[in-house]
Amino acid sequence: MDLYVFATPYRITWDYYFSAREHTLKFDSWEEAAELEYVKQHGISVFLMPSGMLGTLLSLVDVLPLFSNTVWGQNANLAFLKTHMGASFEKRPKPWCTVVNPEDVHSGDFLAVSKIRGRWGGFETLEKWVTGAFAGHTAVCLKDDMGNLWVAESGHENEKVLITLFKLTFCCDQSPSSFGWVKGMLGLFSIRMVGGPEMLGEEIIVVIPWDEWWELSLKDNSNPQIALLPLHPDIRAKFNSTAAWEYARSMSGKPYGYHNMIFSWIDTVADNYPPPLDAHLVISVMSMWTRVQPAYAANMWNEALNKRLGTEDLDLYRILEETERRGITFDQLLTIPEQDEWVYSDGKSTTCVAFILEMYKEAGVFGPLSNSIQVTEFTIRDAYMLKIFENNQTNLPSWCNNGDGRLPFCQILGEYWMELPFYNSLEPYANMNENCPSLPPIYDRPTRC
Repeated sequence: MDLYVFATPYRITWDYYFSAREHTLKFDSWEEAAELEYVKQHGISVFLMPSGMLGTLLSLVDVLPLFSNTVWGQNANLAFLKTHMGASFEKRPKPWCTVVNPEDVHSGDFLAVSKIRGRWGGFETLEKWVTGAFAGHTAVCLKDDMGNLWVAESGHENEKVLITLFKLTFCCDQSPSSFGWVKGMLGLFSIRMVGGPEMLGEEIIVVIPWDEWWELSLKDNSNPQIALLPLHPDIRAKFNSTAAWEYARSMSGKPYGYHNMIFSWIDTVADNYPPPLDAHLVISVMSMWTRVQPAYAANMWNEALNKRLGTEDLDLYRILEETERRGITFDQLLTIPEQDEWVYSDGKSTTCVAFILEMYKEAGVFGPLSNSIQVTEFTIRDAYMLKIFENNQTNLPSWCNNGDGRLPFCQILGEYWMELPFYNSLEPYANMNENCPSLPPIYDRPTRC
């Protein structure tokens, strides 16, 4: 039996077939006239679930544990990253926590974070898979005039409840016989709420004392692995701390950069989507999400797509109509580079890594290239590949737990050795990372893409 999913930007439906013969799927009506026009021009996207219905359900069972805050969930994340990215996850000797001397940390030093369990661990695993990054979150260090160490971060969860999630578990139905054969298979898997609801805070930009940030990291049940990437002495010498602080204060309290989050990943029409993903699936998911959570969809992509068209307040379906009118395809629209100067309804939009790199621009790290680099096009991988970090291991702090020269940076927390392939290897250049592929497991990129 094969399971097929049929999608337009206006609907998603599915059907299953037992035999290899001609089958017909009937749409009794169109959602609106625009859907008919879209289908006339582009047809209906058809996705074959190659493992059939049962295999598809079992695949979901493989993915859903990524978000479980259990040892089972952690093992699922490690297995996924080993299989799909070639990560090794070798155990570190204890102690897994380093006593950091703040006197050895400087303004601009980069913090790379990799979470491996729970909701953020699962999200980061998928983010790593599609972008090629071996870290899923970032922050940056700042020193004030008194020598106190602070951490600036985009994506810090505050106490304002933004959304409530219910903890779900998959359970097995012991009596599927009351269903038809296919419904019986589906009935084997049910979702039930366990425990109480989980309150998710608002993700914002903050500047907080190092001790507070470090304590939160130690208590984080996502089991974070954290590395400190010190800037190269030549870069540190020209780092304008005053400008960096001014930028950080100007952004403090603003929301995380959801508007342009996916656009740092998508640079090309076809070479950023690991199978079975593709642009057709992306637009289908956007459409479904728009109908279920219209406000969330507007925040995640509608405003950014309007920016690319030079329009305002168009919803997803009007965006599709405008794209069609201009003679470009939706997958081409997705590849238009983000511009750092774009201002969204809630201000400048910066992800965790774009926030740091924009600070670097303000602090003079990129020098004369600043005006020709769009940091909102950078993924975390793009950031740690920049050739701006310390390249002499003998200059690393004495407390730096780098495995007697095993790592070119300081790992300060975590039970597994962190890997950052191609770390500190890429000289900055104009228009960098605006047209780069990112296909696993090699994540090969052309020169100066």
